[in-house]
Amino acid sequence: MTDRRTRPAPRPPAGTPATADLANRARASLTDAVRLARWAELHLGAGDGGRPAPAAGLSTADVERAAAELNLTHGQIRVGWDRSRLAGLIEVHGGHARPGWRLRAWDRDDTAVLRGWVALFDAWSLVHPAPADIAPAVVAEVVEAMPQLLSLLQLSAGPVTVPDLLDLLGQRVTELRGERCEVPYGACANGDANGDANGDGDRAAAAATTAQAVLPAPGAPAQPVPLARLLRWALGGLAAVDAVTLGPAQATLTPLGSWAVWVKLEQICVAAQSPAGNIEQSAAAMLHGCARLTPGPARAEYRAWLAARPVGHAVGELLQAARGEDALTRGLAFEALRVVGAPAEPDVRAAVREPALRPYALLWLAEHDGVDPDEAQDVLTAEESTWLWVDTAAAIADHGEAELLARHLDSAVRTTVPRLLDEVRAVGHPRTVQVLVALAAAHPDPALAKAVRRAAFQVHTGGA
Repeated sequence: MTDRRTRPAPRPPAGTPATADLANRARASLTDAVRLARWAELHLGAGDGGRPAPAAGLSTADVERAAAELNLTHGQIRVGWDRSRLAGLIEVHGGHARPGWRLRAWDRDDTAVLRGWVALFDAWSLVHPAPADIAPAVVAEVVEAMPQLLSLLQLSAGPVTVPDLLDLLGQRVTELRGERCEVPYGACANGDANGDANGDGDRAAAAATTAQAVLPAPGAPAQPVPLARLLRWALGGLAAVDAVTLGPAQATLTPLGSWAVWVKLEQICVAAQSPAGNIEQSAAAMLHGCARLTPGPARAEYRAWLAARPVGHAVGELLQAARGEDALTRGLAFEALRVVGAPAEPDVRAAVREPALRPYALLWLAEHDGVDPDEAQDVLTAEESTWLWVDTAAAIADHGEAELLARHLDSAVRTTVPRLLDEVRAVGHPRTVQVLVALAAAHPDPALAKAVRRAAFQVHTGGA
């Protein structure tokens, strides 16, 4: 049996267009949303201090104004605004909606465009709301069942008939209810209650009956809902985000839809390849588990952990871990954020305002902007560089070896050790005393160790 850690990731399906072509298809799909987001940036204030839009949506006056200036209907404006938010072109901050980083990258960054479209694809059930008269629990079951239908569409590499999709949807919903130990159908209930050998046959018959007839609401003898109506709604939602095209009694994945399904399969496969098995851990626990890994395996672990989570949630969790007392975790959190890339930029930029995160955030942003990592240190002030040096020393003192700590002292770019110690005392890092004591204990030079101990005592006592 293949080891799950070495299982190869799925290859893109044959005939998948190149990234640039896919990105252009995504741009075309979101043309109106992008036009509206740029209109909002100009008229509702992203950088000019103008009046921001409320998070709940555009006001009636703004809808009318945008419709007139963009030559769109009021309905198209409201749909475009929702699509802008779902695709990350518009972001909500502090109760207000403003154009986001993805809009700024839209024309030059194909990856940002495709990430935006995938976010919209993931939200197809919000783009195309379900009929109001159908129980939310039933709708949720259909949404949960759709990945299997999308997989069938991709495996078919062509049109799939509605009866086939309807049959699969009924079977999948039955399976989901069985997994939750619900007994929604009479045949299934009889088979389970009697405990006879035909229980599986009864469940299959129930699924077939459901696919041909109706889907009752779970746990209640409510008015039955035609399953075909729910399938039409789901396919309509996927068509609304340009993931499928609909024909007479059939559906076909678009190139974008086929690519998106492959991306989801790849994410599942990547998550299964976690080298250290930390996928289900918190960010802090995952980073702690990566502390002893070399850079390559650590990056693989970060990718696996990230693939199993929504990117926004993952970034927030990594930054929260970085705010803790463990300096090694702080450094590793920003290494993981480097794997995230552009989607982390807004949150990292906000972290610049936090003293403990500022040096790491500034280095991350410099490298993200294309600065050579060897030159990125130039973006830091002398005080920020010293703070980072102390924080790194704290990480080594807690998790490293004495020899490594001594080399860290020797590698400090300063003219003299006394000058370095003066700057370390002045920077006010909360771990300064512990770091200096550890440095003194680790360094083989008795005279230098004595000077470092003296500096630690002065910081501890508040002396000069």
